[in-house]
Parts: sequence; structure tokens; C-alpha cells
Amino acid sequence: MKLSKLIRSVTVKNSIGNLDLEITNIHSDSRKIKEGGLFIAINGFSKNGIEFIPAAIENGAKAIIVEPDVDLYSLSISQEIPVISVENTRKALAQIACEFYDYPSRKLKLIGVTGTKGKTTTTFMIKSILETHGLNVGLIGSIAVYINGKKIEDTDRTTPESIEIQKYLSQMAQQKTDVAIIEVSSQATKMERVTGCDFDIGVFTNLSEDHISPKEHPNMEDYFDCKLELLKNAKCGVINNDDEKVKTIKELLPNKTIKTFGIEHTSDIQADSKNVVITDSSIDFTIHYQNKPEKIEAAIPGKFSVYNALGAITACSYFDVTAEEIRASLKNLRVLGRSELVPNKLGLTIMIDYAHTPSSLESILTAVNSYAKGNVICAWGVGGDRDSKKRPIMGEISGRLADFTVLMSDQVRTEDPLKILKEIEVRHYSNRKTLQNCS
Repeated sequence: MKLSKLIRSVTVKNSIGNLDLEITNIHSDSRKIKEGGLFIAINGFSKNGIEFIPAAIENGAKAIIVEPDVDLYSLSISQEIPVISVENTRKALAQIACEFYDYPSRKLKLIGVTGTKGKTTTTFMIKSILETHGLNVGLIGSIAVYINGKKIEDTDRTTPESIEIQKYLSQMAQQKTDVAIIEVSSQATKMERVTGCDFDIGVFTNLSEDHISPKEHPNMEDYFDCKLELLKNAKCGVINNDDEKVKTIKELLPNKTIKTFGIEHTSDIQADSKNVVITDSSIDFTIHYQNKPEKIEAAIPGKFSVYNALGAITACSYFDVTAEEIRASLKNLRVLGRSELVPNKLGLTIMIDYAHTPSSLESILTAVNSYAKGNVICAWGVGGDRDSKKRPIMGEISGRLADFTVLMSDQVRTEDPLKILKEIEVRHYSNRKTLQNCS
């Protein structure tokens, strides 16, 4: 595709060189550039994008895009390689990716799911329900990418870079996928990763404090606003009517078609609070769906799982799924690392859960305590170079709600693992049993 066509929707500040050359691949990672490529030099938290231009050229880059403040004539590159400065390199990457892959999100129905907790489980529930309804479904999330029932590859972040998203959506469109589902993190909207995605439905699960740090969000308002962008850009919305902040979205977006779900407050899809049953292996609740009461069961314990199921059901109600399809798809659903029960010969209830925020940890431990028949042992850790303020808070929660706490190292990155463990211990409650340490 011609470079001039690729950048036609991008706000260009300046350029030098021939813009009519043919581009065969694009990326912001110099290591992934191939012969005939366009390299977008994006500045990271610690590295300047232009530092990687030589490596990109060595790998075959034939054109370069840089930040708006870069002096194009100061770069020591061959005059045969055009250089373009743009207003926003991250946004430009997303716009160029959409152009390169011919706007694939317009060729299928697209659902985005955001929120502090429950994104992964909700997306898998939506996927399962819509597949049972007979649709070809794709999913892009924090566990893996799936296309029409087949896992394509594992993933290492909640929402991939924009170029990867458009590549996956393009593959889905080529394989006649009907509906694609994307986990949309607040960082994804802030970093323009989902810019250009044509969302049909946006789901907002809940909001609690997370990702407040110098490298993420300065405050909760910015965190909420970034998540709200998904609902602003989607044709229709789905929101948690029991979440005090999330439920205000109906007032903030009065002209948007929005369906609500909840337990405590009257909602479009509402679980009868008197009939919610939670065991160590499942949830059981009743909703009023398509003018009649329907009993729903899911094999993921915890009250939060009820909310995740309600959000998924509400999103799928836009597709006129039946109650029987909902029941069949949720009854035996398992989601990797989300209240995932581990079969064992000891008769113990062993659960794996990716609870990485104070509210998530408190939710899962509160849920477990509601049905645990013996001691609760909580083994966990937090990542390095991330929101350090949550560490003592999570330590207090585990110390208060678990009988035993075992601290472990988890993706320490550049930090000292022992320092992380000590920061977790600061506010440990001593009213429970001994806190164990291991690294």
C-alpha cells in the first residue's frame, strides 16, 4: 500500500522525502519491522523512539514516522528514506493500522468490555453464550486470542497494541467471524490502542481504585474517564447499575442506548437478590428474561461472578439469545485463572484467581470465607514497577480475611523482591494466623 494512502487520516506536522513509495508492513517495534516496512518511533516511559530508527532501517524500514518535536533534518538517515512527523504517534499507529488492514472492525460486530474487575470472565461468558447461539466468535484478551473456537496464540497484556488488534480483527473478518470481543483496559484507551475500532457494544463491569501511579493514571477521575471512552465510542452500552460511579453513565451519555444489569437496583437484567445461591463450586440465580423468570447456573463461584454473568447476559440480549442458550453456555464454563477450581485428590478446595487489586483480593477472599469449611490459605504476590500504594492495603486485606498468608514474588521487574514483600507487610493485621514469607 502507498505510504501516502496509509497516512491520509493522520495529522501530519511535517515531512521530507517521497511519500509515494510502497509499504509492505508497519510496526512500532523495530525488531518486528521487515523489508519494505514503515517504522513508527513512539516514545516510551524510559526510551526515546528515535533511538531505534537505525535498528528498524537495518531490518528493512523504508519510511519513518516520528514525534512532532523531532527535527527531521537532524536525523542521520539516508535521503531515500522519507521521514514524517505527526501530531500523535500512538494515534497515528492506530489510524495507519486501520488503513493497512482495511478497517476490519466494520466487517463484523465488535464488543468491548472494560472495568476494574471481571473483564476476562465477562468476555469468556459472552463468547460462550454467542457460540451457543450459533455465531462465529473471536476474542482478544488477557489470556489468549481466539478465532471461531480456535486459540490462535497466548497474550501477555490485557489489550494488545493497535497494530496487533487490527491484524487479529482482519484475520477474523477473513475467516467470517460474526462477533469479536475485546478486553479494553484504561491504558488501552489512553494509549490509543483501540482508536479506529468501530464498537457496536461497550460493557462497563465496575470501577474501583487501580492503576493510579505516575506511569498510569494520576487520579481516579482520569481512570474513569479513560474507561468511559469505550462507552462514548460504542453504538450501545451495558453498565453495572449497582456500581455508584458506573451507573452515572446513563446521565453522562443521555443520548446513548444503554442497558443496565444489577442485583440490588432495578435493572434491565436483574438477579433476584433473594434467590442468589453461592457455593464453593458454582453460582445459582434467577433473572426475569424475555418476559419470564429464568434460573441460571454458572460454574464460577463468588458474588462477583453473578455480576459478570449478568453483564454478559445483558450484552448478549442485544443478539436475542434464548434463556436455554444462556443456561447451556454458562453451566460448565471455566475461565483460566479466574476463580478457577483445581481438581485434586486431597478433597481440598483449591482455587486460582488473578486478583491483583485490593478490591479484587477482598472480593475473592470474602466470597471464599462465605463458604469455606476450614482454614483459608492465601498465597499471592504483586508485580514490581507498578502501583506500590496498593501493596500494604492488600497485605492488610489478606491478613484480615485469610487464616494464613503466603507472600510470593510475582513479576518483580526491576525492583528488589524483598523490598516488595516488606511493603506488603507494613499494615498486616495480627488477628489472624501467622503471615508466611517466601521469595
